[in-house]
Amino acid sequence: MQSLVRARQESAEAQPGCAGRVPRRPDASTLDSVLRLFTIPIAAVAALALLSAPAAMSAVPAVYRVSRVIDGDTIELGDGRRVRLVQIDTPEVYSGYECYGQAASATAKRLLPEGTLVRLLLEPASDPVDRYGRLLRYVVRVSDGMNVNLRLVAVGAAAPWFYHGELGRYAANLQALARGAKAKRLGLWGACPGTPYDPYSAVETGR
Repeated sequence: MQSLVRARQESAEAQPGCAGRVPRRPDASTLDSVLRLFTIPIAAVAALALLSAPAAMSAVPAVYRVSRVIDGDTIELGDGRRVRLVQIDTPEVYSGYECYGQAASATAKRLLPEGTLVRLLLEPASDPVDRYGRLLRYVVRVSDGMNVNLRLVAVGAAAPWFYHGELGRYAANLQALARGAKAKRLGLWGACPGTPYDPYSAVETGR
């Protein structure tokens, strides 16, 4: 009888899934496979990080040196290219003097003296280059981050000009700054009191 019970116990231990079965320990090859499952994704993430790093670095705008200020809304860079400050307009000084034209140019020269380091920001709402081959950009001083386009409007040296109705990223700011300058009679708004406020046309200060 005892031999029959022993035989049944041995038979139960031999069957898979039985409670009395001792599980096998994983061998070295199984452990290596598990480790590889975790190692491959980590390596892939590291590779993606390395690939994306140059793209992130290239997103920082390049730095340029101002060679000279041509007029209130146009500058020349050290490499000879000219930049027309986008979304604003100042009174003329070349095709006939307009009221406050020379004063606006003087203000731009104070903000951007020769040698000033700047970054150029593209306005997605406008063309990158105008019909004269000038770059259409926001000009930002490296030293303090000042957006010169906005500053000229804030002090009344320029007015907003949304050429062809192109409302750019700073359209609301430009209009608020212009209205504030006009209310305080700053710059051209005080020197040329008959100047109409029309952000969809070039500024007309009169002769």
